[in-house]
Amino acid sequence: MEEKITRRDILAKAAVLSVGIAVGSAGTRIASADTAEPCPTEPGSKKEETQSGEEPLMRQWPWPYVKLDPVATAELAYNGWYELGCGGTVVMSIFSQLAEKVGEPYKSFPDETFVIFEGGLGGWGTLCGSLNGAAMVCSLIIGPPTKDETSVLMAINTMDWYSHANMPIYVPKEPKANKDSIVHTVSDSTLCHVSVGRWEKASKFATSSPERKDRCARVSASVAYKLVMTLNDWVDGNYHEEVTWFGPQKALMPAQYNCADCHGKNIPKAPGFVKK
Repeated sequence: MEEKITRRDILAKAAVLSVGIAVGSAGTRIASADTAEPCPTEPGSKKEETQSGEEPLMRQWPWPYVKLDPVATAELAYNGWYELGCGGTVVMSIFSQLAEKVGEPYKSFPDETFVIFEGGLGGWGTLCGSLNGAAMVCSLIIGPPTKDETSVLMAINTMDWYSHANMPIYVPKEPKANKDSIVHTVSDSTLCHVSVGRWEKASKFATSSPERKDRCARVSASVAYKLVMTLNDWVDGNYHEEVTWFGPQKALMPAQYNCADCHGKNIPKAPGFVKK
């Protein structure tokens, strides 16, 4: 019988194995804010200008969230992809709306920073940038996984959904390519290299083609749509998903469920527990 993974398993194992959500240097500073010694400030600095004992909004975690329209979010993500790439546009599509509805810290957040997620992070074909962006959004809005494992759970289940969805799902109002029809594929992977590769094989379109770009813009829009739907459920208290896949428990090391797609017989195995 397959071992059941619980929410508590996620929190405990993530803490032991240091498996969390990467949110960049800003997230590192936020996570350490409770324990770090205050740094000396220069006269006139922004830190000095804040009220005594109060952290700037950018350093307070989690960040406030109000419900958004998934369709409007997806449209922003689709059109923004052409400037910000897959990761940056997912972040922008959500944070730009929250900047208008909530204000800070979203107004000061540099969405363009996450252009680097494009192409599976700098073109290396690793985790799809849209999933990187979604995980970062989850972590900043829900809070550190050491206090609320929901941020990890939501990111995990978004990746699982991405892997099994018949992508792209979202249809933009004014497609830039594939206007009459578009090929749909199931990636069975979170990797940009596999996701794009399988679509290109099925569609016969090259990476540089307008059709492939439109496809990835639609995928990013699909992820943004899904994420907002999930966050809306969460803020209403209706998010009750269970764990789908958690590598550290299933494989005793960080892992995907489909290693054999790439590794074949050369899949690295984790050593067993050391007996004392």
